[in-house]
Amino acid sequence: MTLSSASGNAPGTLYVVATPIGNLDDISARALRILREVALIAAEDTRHSARLMQHFGIPTPLAACHEHNERDHGGRFLARLQAGDDVALISDAGTPLISDPGFHLVRQARAAGIAVVPVPGACALIAALSAAGLPSDRFIFEGFLPAKASGRRGRLEQIREEPRTLIFYEAPHRLLESLEDMRAVFGGDRQALLARELTKTFETLKGAPLDELCAWVAADSNQQRGECVVLVAGWQAPEGEGALSAEALRVLDLLLAELPLKRAAALAAEITGVRKNLLYQAALERQGDS
Repeated sequence: MTLSSASGNAPGTLYVVATPIGNLDDISARALRILREVALIAAEDTRHSARLMQHFGIPTPLAACHEHNERDHGGRFLARLQAGDDVALISDAGTPLISDPGFHLVRQARAAGIAVVPVPGACALIAALSAAGLPSDRFIFEGFLPAKASGRRGRLEQIREEPRTLIFYEAPHRLLESLEDMRAVFGGDRQALLARELTKTFETLKGAPLDELCAWVAADSNQQRGECVVLVAGWQAPEGEGALSAEALRVLDLLLAELPLKRAAALAAEITGVRKNLLYQAALERQGDS
């Protein structure tokens, strides 16, 4: 028991501690200090984390906090925190809560007025984004796509016209299927990048249009192994006629058949809500083609 709990002082602190995603040298000095000083470490997989603790000579006790027991056992950690003990939350690799358990414990701790302190470090999605060469000022993280093809296609359709860079985690045995679905929904010329086994011996970063990336992964089974992050460039609105919906073009064509070009474009803009200059340019192109 810590001094604070023995004297009945303030509750402990929940530290959310990032651990390496591969290369053990990536753990921070602060993370090592916190893991040594806390009373208990809540770990996604105690057997996996025990090897990490052994490597760094950290004797702190471990207790399981995974997706199957997090809701039920969160009170156990909460009781320790309320008694004054400091607790560290870790996942198998990287930053906790990023497609890993821990959300319920963090929410419970905050609701109970317990301080929650992040101890930042490795995160696969950020590591991949930093080296991808895709726009990084705005991006969205979609985590793991649905395992079934229909659900996966449906999710991809929802974000087909998302302009921000898209980031996904994917299991190696579903990687090729997911890339093929991305190609079907986003188009084969959409730029993408596969970041595989980041910071590990066989680290691979391959950037290419989805057509090429699918063929490359299909031709080499080694690229369907390990931890995978997939990044896809955001949607860009086409210019000219391609930016107009089929319905807007249908309305424009009907009006062009009866009215002068300028009047047809103006009236089409009123009907469809599309910018007049865009419709006017489309009308010019359509008349030029005729």
